[in-house]
Amino acid sequence: MRKGLLLTAASVVLVSSLTACGDDSSSNDSDSGSGSGAKPKIGVILPDSKSSARWETADRKYLSEAFKAAGVEYDIQNAQGDKQEFQTIADQMITSGVNVLVIVNLDSGTGKAVLDKAKGQGVATIDYDRLTLGGSAQYYVSFDNTAVGKLQGEGLSKCLSDMKAKKPIVATLNGSPTDNNATLFADGYNGVLGPKYKSGDYVKGPDQSVPDWDNAQAGTIFEQMLTSEPEIGGVLAANDGLGNAAIAVLRKQNRNGEVPVTGQDATAQGLQNVLAGDQCMTVYKAVKKEADATAKLAVSLAKGEKGETNAAVEDPEGKRKVPSVLETPVAIYKDNVKDVVDDGFVTAKELCTGKYAALCAKAGIK
Repeated sequence: MRKGLLLTAASVVLVSSLTACGDDSSSNDSDSGSGSGAKPKIGVILPDSKSSARWETADRKYLSEAFKAAGVEYDIQNAQGDKQEFQTIADQMITSGVNVLVIVNLDSGTGKAVLDKAKGQGVATIDYDRLTLGGSAQYYVSFDNTAVGKLQGEGLSKCLSDMKAKKPIVATLNGSPTDNNATLFADGYNGVLGPKYKSGDYVKGPDQSVPDWDNAQAGTIFEQMLTSEPEIGGVLAANDGLGNAAIAVLRKQNRNGEVPVTGQDATAQGLQNVLAGDQCMTVYKAVKKEADATAKLAVSLAKGEKGETNAAVEDPEGKRKVPSVLETPVAIYKDNVKDVVDDGFVTAKELCTGKYAALCAKAGIK
């Protein structure tokens, strides 16, 4: 595992207020230009729609809204997990004249190549959500990802304690080994669970990374885990998709709800699993805050201005501190699922379908 990132406090609020309107993948009549006189044009490359629903249902939506409000031209595309397509999209965006490129890398190697090419063309760059190790992004916007993992570890511990579990065997489904965030999540939850293993309160069970955050592979991996260790009593799953894959396997054995499973991203499916008691908890990352912060920073850079940050994150491979904006994650259990709905991240309509309607009513969700 790569060494986790180190955080240091830095400055404060983000950049100045924005104006006007824009359009996804199209231009508008905004006259505001960058410091070089060019009209602001921002390109965003999202990673896929398979590892998590958030990239299309949340990030695209909130980034589009923020750019429209700022009145800048922008182009948001999704590489759909294809590294070659990721690079092709980046080349097209640079050729089309973007003066800021925002990326969510598929891996650090591909991300670095794209960032270096953009830098060579004088294009400002931002790492969004995932830091590109050894890369050259000028800024990084994300959540405190070690804190995300800590919440997951604490959540699993809480649920095991509530169940009065004795020396439970804990299985771990880590995220993709090529995603630095997965390393940070693991730093966080292992920091909580490690002492439990050492004291003998918990037994460390199967521990495996899931390539590309692939949910189908996660299901296969977890089936193999259960075969090798049938008495698994808790599952640290790094996101809701991996958690749901584990729950599906447990459901086949009528053990769903008996074995606490964690998650992350507060997806509608993950929240439904929490309401049903099949998932112990999830971690809510207010993507709107992350997207708004990124949009403000990108618009500022597109206008030739310097962005302001609230932290610095160390890139252990690049041996540099990257000016960053970090948001705070929140643990979600059955009793506060309503907070995610109230925040507008998930609607009651998509959450409270079928059998979940009664569970939503019980949780105060209308």
